[in-house]
Amino acid sequence: MSSMISTPPKMLRPSNLEGLAEQAEQPVNVEELLNVGDRIGREIKNLRKARGITLDALSDAAGLSKGYLSQIERGVSSPSVKALHSISRALGVTISWFFPPKADGDSDLRDYVVRASSRRKLTFVGGITDELLSPNLGRQLELLRCTFPPGSESGKEPYTHQGEEAGYVISGELDLWIRERHVVLREGDSFAFASDLPHRYANTNKRECVVIWAITPPSY
Repeated sequence: MSSMISTPPKMLRPSNLEGLAEQAEQPVNVEELLNVGDRIGREIKNLRKARGITLDALSDAAGLSKGYLSQIERGVSSPSVKALHSISRALGVTISWFFPPKADGDSDLRDYVVRASSRRKLTFVGGITDELLSPNLGRQLELLRCTFPPGSESGKEPYTHQGEEAGYVISGELDLWIRERHVVLREGDSFAFASDLPHRYANTNKRECVVIWAITPPSY
């Protein structure tokens, strides 16, 4: 039985460990699945690496052989719908993650441009919603639009991870702790810090907070 990898080494925020909130799964267009070439393999590999997960760990969680997964990532084999469901659950996303909506006439730009209507979105049990503004996770920089409902937080304890991050508050307020320092970020404020500094954040207000967040390297 396949299951989500419960404790990947890298996470964007610890609250993601609670998993995705219940959301409708979009059906897979089999014709699209058969004509993706090696793109879907790259998407799987990029997401796996961004989450710091090895092929061995993904193989165990998805119930698929390491060799088969390697062939999918290299574009040698195309995954079946059943295999893709297993992979998506193991990586903590819905299967629609691998099939973002395409804007008419933009197929040749999908690796460079993300239309507002084509963003990949994940909503977690803790209420936080991440929208991926980067075209994919294969580059050195990841850009997100993060929505924090009232009461949502990264966790009670500070955490650390590899890389650096920066953000800009579009609306609302966000409480940010870096080491022992606490600051309230308001609309128009921005921040940046090394991610290996103990940090956490929360929306302690009654109004939703929206932040544009940049992370390098990607750690979804």
